[in-house]
Amino acid sequence: MLVLFTDFGTDGPYVGQMKAVLHLGAPGVPVIDLMHDAPAFDPMSSAYLLAALAGEFPPGSVFLSVVDPGVGTDRRAVVVKAGGQWFVGPDNGLFAMLTRRAGTSALAWQITWRPARLSASFHGRDLFAPVAAEIACTGSFDAAAKGAEIDVVSVDRADFPDEFSGIIYIDPYGNAISGLGAENLSPNDRIIVHNVEIKGETTFASVPEGALFWYRNSMGLIEIASNRGRADRQLDLEVGTAIEVVGNQSVTAVT
Repeated sequence: MLVLFTDFGTDGPYVGQMKAVLHLGAPGVPVIDLMHDAPAFDPMSSAYLLAALAGEFPPGSVFLSVVDPGVGTDRRAVVVKAGGQWFVGPDNGLFAMLTRRAGTSALAWQITWRPARLSASFHGRDLFAPVAAEIACTGSFDAAAKGAEIDVVSVDRADFPDEFSGIIYIDPYGNAISGLGAENLSPNDRIIVHNVEIKGETTFASVPEGALFWYRNSMGLIEIASNRGRADRQLDLEVGTAIEVVGNQSVTAVT
């Protein structure tokens, strides 16, 4: 399948234009709209989000991933194979966590091919979509004709931590997803954000209506929520807001 991950939003023509190219190049291949509200102009936050979401898709899936504030510049266009999946998009850190977590099994290529039409502002349609469609059809990247293998380490970003102690996405309900894994935490552990101590729970119904809590979300990440409320508004949260894990020690809560 072809999987779309972008910061385009669903308004306007951009997603539809990319899908048209995909259907022409890979007719019959399912196209999944994973998300089009990835953190805008933010490859770093998007890198943690993409890595957390990709694991739900089967091997061979092709991710057309476009969070590309540097479109039209000399940033590289790349294909990455990690965890048995393919990723096509800009080399700006978006695939950093995928390659790092895949380790020595990851591979990367620079896309050197250029189509007859290549706008300076829409590489998602003109460059990345045709390449992704071809991979979806053939199961491989034709490096001999369209690229050159590169050191996969160069796709990583040394300044990106293994886990990000901050908010990487706010969903339509106002829940705030962090870049921190929750596998080593229990509900007894506490999260601090903007000097507010937040306790852990396992379900929304475990707390009163309007109460804040954190929980391990379906992606295995720490997520801050409010039962039938909006955590983002209650805590003034946005993408990039820092959070701190303090364990089960006592801290002073500010309300």
